[in-house]
Amino acid sequence: MTDEKLNQILKQALAPEISDREIQVHRRRKGKMKKFGKIGKAVAAAIAAAVIGIGGLGYFNPALAAKLPVIGKIFEKIEDEVTYSGDYTDKGTVLTNEDHAGNLDTSDYSVSDKGITVTASEVYCDGYSIFLTVNIEAEDADFTHIPEHYTGMNVADNRTAAGFYISGTWSINGNSPQLLENTFEGEVIDSHTFAGMLKLNLAESVSGSGELNLNVDGLGYDDDRMLDSEEISASHWTDGNWNIALPFEVNGMDVKTIEVGEKAGNITLDNIVVSPYQVIVHTTTPGEQRELTDDMREKLLSKDPDLTDAEMFEMIGWSYEPCYTIVFNQDGEILHPDMEMAGWAGFAVQGKETDTLYIFIFDNLDDWAQMENEGMNSSVADKAVIAKEIHVKM
Repeated sequence: MTDEKLNQILKQALAPEISDREIQVHRRRKGKMKKFGKIGKAVAAAIAAAVIGIGGLGYFNPALAAKLPVIGKIFEKIEDEVTYSGDYTDKGTVLTNEDHAGNLDTSDYSVSDKGITVTASEVYCDGYSIFLTVNIEAEDADFTHIPEHYTGMNVADNRTAAGFYISGTWSINGNSPQLLENTFEGEVIDSHTFAGMLKLNLAESVSGSGELNLNVDGLGYDDDRMLDSEEISASHWTDGNWNIALPFEVNGMDVKTIEVGEKAGNITLDNIVVSPYQVIVHTTTPGEQRELTDDMREKLLSKDPDLTDAEMFEMIGWSYEPCYTIVFNQDGEILHPDMEMAGWAGFAVQGKETDTLYIFIFDNLDDWAQMENEGMNSSVADKAVIAKEIHVKM
């Protein structure tokens, strides 16, 4: 992600009167994330654009914590505030429950190391992504200083969540491991407890049932008391081993894939996927005709573990042409753009109606930024390489 695009996102996500200094703080955070090597660049940029760590929101008061069971009910507790919000009732599978005394009904999905216990709570899969909730406990920690970040399109949405960094690998059904390039997003329950959700995007759609292998080798979080220091990313970090195998069932209820196959210029809009929580736009550009093999990726990442696909393509002399996607619904509401990479752009539904979707795909970053700022009737709408109206509900 370019600095120009990052600045555009910062100005969209943060208060309109945010100072240039504050923007620089968030950009510095992006650089520190790369130095730590805990998450990928695309996600680091997204988090850098969202984390605020400044006055105005306030933080969790542990004295107000409700002494109620959390594990087994995390979707219910955080579903209104996380980026991929929505009603998860009857959608996910409960892996672990706890009673009022804090006793778990199973230890199969709970693992401890270095004084930190990670317990998988619930899992939901729409066939394209896995949404996993976890409970993180650390007796020697103080989670109440974890900064919150915006999860809506603007400050007025008044939607915030806390974030918890994670590093390691994950795989499905024994396939090649992929780096964890995500964060847990959720809520600080008390000084020692964090409840959050992790979203993992599948390289290919799946059906039926499967097993998620999560191999975590590091956990960390920011501290709002250290935002002005030089090292502001993952100021509390613990290396360890938290490995867990989790079964999941694909729930295709209310999930629709719409084939499009429209090509213009060097871009093809292949299809879109609409689920209760996300819209995925699949595209093809010339740079995606070639795929990096596992051996190639491993050798390149050994030089720099934070290389993006675009940077790896450049290193070996392959062409790579990104595109920039925006999605609106029938009411002209923009869907929350989470992350865009080669062939894939994800958008959070956040309870908006998706009867009809308007897809705009640009090959110019400035046009993309202008339309995101001005809305669906932007003066640059006619500059989109592809502009497509998709009727989801017929």
